[in-house]
Order: sequence, then structure tokens, then C-alpha cells
Amino acid sequence: MRALINIPKTAKQGEAFEIKIIISHPMETGHRADDVGKPIPRHIVKELICHYLGDEVFRAELHPAISANPYFSFFALADRTGPVVLSWSDDKGARAEESMTISVE
Repeated sequence: MRALINIPKTAKQGEAFEIKIIISHPMETGHRADDVGKPIPRHIVKELICHYLGDEVFRAELHPAISANPYFSFFALADRTGPVVLSWSDDKGARAEESMTISVE
């Protein structure tokens, strides 16, 4: 699973900063059939978690109603320079994680 992640490179201490992520995933509901009528198995991203400085700042549990390539946008409060770690997993056991650092002035 790939993702496009956008966070600012810098923020002022105490300032809210935005975290954006688009996860590249088909998000198949399990309720559709292919061209010959065979059911297409469910395959969705089931969880997205964001940690900043080791603390969980965002968590989403996803369900089949979420669109393909889901997009999320949320805010965290800049405390000090450190990592923003995003991790996600799907219902077939695939996991991914990306880390970026924000510099706090």
C-alpha cells in the first residue's frame, strides 16, 4: 500500500498543523461481483493511526462504505521537533508505515 502524505516542514510551537494522507487502495466492499458473477472478496483498509512524538493523535477505524483511495486530513498541535508516524493496515494483513519529521520553532 502506498500513500501520499503531506505535513509542513516547520511549525511554530503551540500552532496547529495539518496532516494530510491519501492511501492508494481499491477498498473493495465484498458486495460486488465480477463480470462472470463471481463475488469479489472484501479488501479494505481497516485502520489508520497517527503518532506525533510517540503519542497517538489520530485513529480511524474504516468500514466498507469508505471510498477507494481514502483521503484524511486532521490537525495536531506543534509541541517540539520530532517524528510524525502514520501507520495503516488492511483486512488481509498488509501493513505500511511512514515517518516524517516536523521542525518546531
